[in-house]
Amino acid sequence: MTELTPPQLDPMPDDWQRALAVVAHPDDLEYGCSAAIASWTDAGREVAYVLATRGEAGIDTLAPAGCGPLREREQRASAAVVGVSTVEFLDHRDGVIEYGTALRRDIAAAVRRHRPELVITLNHRDTWGGTFWNTPDHVAVGRAVLDAAGDAGNRWIFPELTEQGLEPWNGVRWVAVAGSDTPTHAVDATDGLDRAVLSLLEHRAYIEALTDQDPEEYVRGFLTGKAQETGRRFGDRPAVAFELFPR
Repeated sequence: MTELTPPQLDPMPDDWQRALAVVAHPDDLEYGCSAAIASWTDAGREVAYVLATRGEAGIDTLAPAGCGPLREREQRASAAVVGVSTVEFLDHRDGVIEYGTALRRDIAAAVRRHRPELVITLNHRDTWGGTFWNTPDHVAVGRAVLDAAGDAGNRWIFPELTEQGLEPWNGVRWVAVAGSDTPTHAVDATDGLDRAVLSLLEHRAYIEALTDQDPEEYVRGFLTGKAQETGRRFGDRPAVAFELFPR
């Protein structure tokens, strides 16, 4: 049987100025799409990060009280490498984030604060590649982001946000999901890949707990391999893939 060649990926839209990336944990964006973010900030676009947790349950040998502040520091340093200075934390509990109105409200509030045209999140589906089970946190946050992008524009869904001075924002034009099994678009990672490596390396405590491999070898191998794999569907250029949902 002849294996079908996956279709080529379209370039991501570039007629926007502000983006908001919303994920569950420190390092989610660095594993997922920071090479694209580096290229966007280079072009003068504004990108802000919102994380649902501080990643406090992410290192087995470190109790949450010490782990959370450490991973927050690593995340802020990591964001700075790719030109992002605004990093906010919603303080949901790592590992037990619940999809529901509380999470949607918090994300809708962030969308109203930052007023992005593009919202970015991570794979919200049950698996990675149809093989590896996704975490409940990724699923909950990804789904809530897709919903909250619409909630943010409806003054009657969370009217308390308007009372807090956060006026509805109906300007989200797309939600882009990184790490999707069914990507539709991509961003050339050529210029941003080295900084993506440095950005992920800022999560050194997490990486050293995750693998016995040399951190730089591990990070460079992972990110370069993924970019090259995606690039086969994007003119053989290293690339970061997204599934794009127009709004």
